[in-house]
Amino acid sequence: LDRRQVILGAIDPDHDDDYEYRLPYGDGVSFPVIQSYGSKFSHRGAEYYTVDFGMDVGTPVYAARGGVVVLYEDSHERAECGRLANFVVLLHSDGTTGEYYHLQRGSVVVKLGQRVRRGQLIAHSGNTGYSTVPHLHFGVYRTERDGSTQSLPVRFLTDGGLVETPRTGARYFNPGRR
Repeated sequence: LDRRQVILGAIDPDHDDDYEYRLPYGDGVSFPVIQSYGSKFSHRGAEYYTVDFGMDVGTPVYAARGGVVVLYEDSHERAECGRLANFVVLLHSDGTTGEYYHLQRGSVVVKLGQRVRRGQLIAHSGNTGYSTVPHLHFGVYRTERDGSTQSLPVRFLTDGGLVETPRTGARYFNPGRR
């Protein structure tokens, strides 16, 4: 199923711009940002405010914000074909969705309708779909009145404080002990 075939979340939701997102990986580890907001390779248009974290296949992926699992795909193996990506979509309390793409086949550990808390394991990273290297593609989206989606800028809480615009090449840690 292609994520763009269904409307998830509220139409034209009011995103909580003050929310401080967790980095979508574990404590004590960091991964390089290989594409950030507006990267020329593929973060344009609806994908403008998304982030790619370079990480090995099989790296645990955690919820950046709590929500309810409204869609996932877990059966694909191939890279370089956009509609064959594995993913998890969480519906947040403000009507936006948190979306995690390029997951490893068979690694999704959540079920449809399950309430997931911030920092809970949801899957493992992979290299499926339109992906040239193993990485996690993360974004928060709103559904527009015409049914299209648009990514939104989010703030990540890191051990160095709030990061409002992740920097390509940078590495960030979640707050806490390393």
